[in-house]
Amino acid sequence: MGLGDLIYGAYARRLAAGLPPERVPRHVGVMLDGNRRWAREKGAGTAAGHQAGADNIVPFLEWSEEAGVEIVTLWLLSTDNLRRGEDELAPLLKIIEKVVADLAEARRWRVNIVGAVRLLPAQTAQRLVECAATTADVAGLVVNIAVGYGGRREIADAVRSLLREAQAQGRTLAEVADTLEVTDIADHLYTKGQPDPDLVIRTSGEQRIGGFLLWQSTHSEFYFCEAYWPDFRRVDYLRALRSFADRERRYGS
Repeated sequence: MGLGDLIYGAYARRLAAGLPPERVPRHVGVMLDGNRRWAREKGAGTAAGHQAGADNIVPFLEWSEEAGVEIVTLWLLSTDNLRRGEDELAPLLKIIEKVVADLAEARRWRVNIVGAVRLLPAQTAQRLVECAATTADVAGLVVNIAVGYGGRREIADAVRSLLREAQAQGRTLAEVADTLEVTDIADHLYTKGQPDPDLVIRTSGEQRIGGFLLWQSTHSEFYFCEAYWPDFRRVDYLRALRSFADRERRYGS
C-alpha cells in the first residue's frame, strides 16, 4: 500500500467519524452521470463506460449501508435514453439486466424497479421485474433502480393510475377533481410508500436535475460532484454526506 492510499484511507476514516448518525440522510437519490464521457476520455467504447459505472454500484451500496442510509434510488436509464441508437442501447440494457440480477442474487438488498417498464423491451422488462420480485422478503437496504424513468412521465403515470382507480370505484371525473389532494397523486408514484429523498447527488459536474424524482425532490438537498460516476469514490460520497449534515434544512420556508 502506497503513501497515497494511506492518506486517502485516513481522510475517509476522519470523514466517516465526523458524520453524526442523526444527520445521515434516510433516502439518497443518485444520478449516475458521466459514463459516456469517462469512456471517451479513456479511449474506450461507450459500453465499457456503462460497465465501469455498473461496477461501481455495489461499492456504493456498501458505503450506504456503512453510513446508515436506508433507501437509495439509482437512475440508470432515462426515458430520453431509450431514443439512443440500438448499438448503444442494447448493450446498456444487458448491463442493467445483469446488475439487477446480481443484486437480487446477493440476497442482501431489497430491489425495486421504478420507471415506465412498459417502454422497455418485453424481455428486459420481464427479467428486471422477476429479479426484483425475488428480493421482496429481504430486510436490507432498499434499492430503487430507475430504468426508463422520467419525472414528468412518472407524474403522468400517477395521474393515470389515480383516474383508473377512481373509475373502478365508480367515481366521476367531477368527484375526483373536487376532492383531489397532493397526497392522492403521491400515493400513485413509482416510489409510493417510501419517504422522499433527503439528498440527491449528481455526478459528472452537471448542475441540473433533468427530471429526476421531480415530484419527490421538492424539499431535497442537492449535491453536485465533479467526478464521473465510474470514478466516484467513497470519499466523494462521504463529502456529500458531510455537506448534507452541515446544512440547515428549511423545507421550502
